This record gives sequence, structure tokens and C-alpha cells, in this order.
Amino acid sequence: MTKFPVVGVIGKRTSASAKDTLWVLCPLLRELGAEVLIEDGDHMPTGLPGARVSRDELAKRAKLAIVVGGDGTLLNAGRSLAPAGVPVLGINQGRLGFMVDVAPDSMRETLAAVMNGEYEVDDRTILSARVRRAAGNQGGPYIAINDVVFRNQATIRMLEFETWLDQQFISLHRADGMIVSSPTGSTAYALSGGGPILHPSLSAISLVPICPHTLSDRPIVVSGDRTVRLVMGGSERISATATFDGQYDENLLPGDSVEIQRAPFPLRLIHPRGFDYFAILRDKLRWGRGQTPTERA
Repeated sequence: MTKFPVVGVIGKRTSASAKDTLWVLCPLLRELGAEVLIEDGDHMPTGLPGARVSRDELAKRAKLAIVVGGDGTLLNAGRSLAPAGVPVLGINQGRLGFMVDVAPDSMRETLAAVMNGEYEVDDRTILSARVRRAAGNQGGPYIAINDVVFRNQATIRMLEFETWLDQQFISLHRADGMIVSSPTGSTAYALSGGGPILHPSLSAISLVPICPHTLSDRPIVVSGDRTVRLVMGGSERISATATFDGQYDENLLPGDSVEIQRAPFPLRLIHPRGFDYFAILRDKLRWGRGQTPTERA
């Protein structure tokens, strides 16, 4: 009997290659003994074998979700699925593929093994954020798997803002903004901003200033058990945006703040047996392009 009797399928939008993969994937899941739930949407091909359901219904019923696309597609799906505790497996139809690590040409063998219980579980710390307005109202919570980015809306002005850790003041910054990143997001925008790579097993949050006016304003890593608070300063003419995973945002005015902490649930990723995080880093970041230690020996 399959380890995942009900499998949800979510596909990348505007991708012909993803549609080709879906036509192979859905019949294969049925062959492997799973009930197939297909996210309902115009981007999903008509006629795929399986029941069409909403994203909410898929999150309630699925025991596993398979995402066909790139990391962006998985980020979008993961924010819906993580609160429900649905594990996610990614089939890579994107470019980088830090989280979607199953190649389409090995999909049949990989899924047969996974459905038979041969897989590795990878629980990732993700972020939960709230926007608190100076006027007293608030928005959220917003889930971010990669990062919360606090940035200037203007192209020629710096932001002035404070950072706090719980009730402890960290610093006053003058910069284009701040990237508050999970370990998963540490290889995304935060890495481009000069931040450290955090191993995904860590419960930690990194704060990476964006183009700080003071060169000594450097990234810092804090415990995932604490709450990070960014408070916007400046004049009434200044406005900023808080962006969550680069996919949705909230506008901010002076006096508004963003509070970020570890979400009360992880994003659970499913990997094929033999998953190697450092192999992915070597491949995607082009580390050590020569021989491996074994090959040199």
C-alpha cells in the first residue's frame, strides 16, 4: 500500500514543459495507487486524470503535494500547504531548483520509491509576519518561506529605520532596506545582499541590510525563538514596502512597523533518498568546479 494514498498536484503557470510533465505525472500517481487531487485553475490542462479541487480543499485532503515548476511555484504552494502540515515534493521545471530537486527524467523511479516510503523528510523554519500601523490597525499574519523584505519605494532616497529583537534595541539604520531571511531564504535575495548561508536545519533568522549608508552595518544572525521588529522612521514624504517572498506586499508609512518571527509550523519538504544539501550548493553556486575529494583520491 502506498505511503501517500491521496496526492495533490500543483503546476507552474505559463509553462509548456510543466504541462507535459503533468500529463505523465497524474497517470503515474494513479498507477502507484494514489487518489489524485488536481488544483483547479485555468493554468492546469483539462482532461488530466484526477479530481479538480480548490487549493484549500487540496490542503485539507492531500497527504502529499507534488509541485511541478520552479522554486517560485513551490514558495507559492508552500505558504498554503505548510499551515495544514502537508509535505511537499518538487519536480523541477524552473531554473535554479534549490527546493524542487526531482528531475522530470527521473520522476518515474523517484516517485515509485517515495510512494513506497523511501524518502527523506526536511522540516524548514519559515517566517510569520505582521504589519502594525501607526494608526493602530494591523495586517497579517503573512507567511514567508524565504524572506520578508523591507525596502524603499523611491529610487533616490534612503530609508531610516530601527531594528529590535524582542524589546532589545539593535540599531538605527540608513539604507535601502533590510532582508529578514529564513535559512531557506539565505540562498536567495539575502545571499545576493552579502548575507550568510544558513544550513536549513537551523532555527535562525538573518538580518541583511540592503546597501547600507554605513559600511560597518553588517548582516547579523539571531535565534528563531525571538521576534524581529523593523520600525520605519523618516518624514511623511517617505514610503516603503514590506514584501513577502517577493510575491505579495504591504505599503508602509513612517511609524509603521513589521514584526517577524518563526512560524508555529515548518514547511515539510520530501526529498528522494540520498538528498545532499551541499551537493545542491556546489551545483547551483558553482563551488569547487574541479574533482571531488573521492575523485582526487
